[in-house]
Amino acid sequence: MNTYFIILIVCCFACLIRAWRGPSIPDRMVAIDIMGVLAVGITALLAIMTKRDFLIDVALAWIFLSFIGTLSLAKYLSYKTLNE
Repeated sequence: MNTYFIILIVCCFACLIRAWRGPSIPDRMVAIDIMGVLAVGITALLAIMTKRDFLIDVALAWIFLSFIGTLSLAKYLSYKTLNE
């Protein structure tokens, strides 16, 4: 299980670099979204290792908020209002 954590953390750093150096705002947005998914993966691994069920609830809430944030930012970048 420790190798999975290392892989996920390395991927988080790669996404952090992409978010920092991204040539455009959509590239940065995708990198931050992927970092959220990786954080959910780390939380799920912690839930499996520690056998604590509430961490799965935390991961689900996190991914729902990440999805809503991504949709809102995509709408904002396309210069449309949220009710269109």
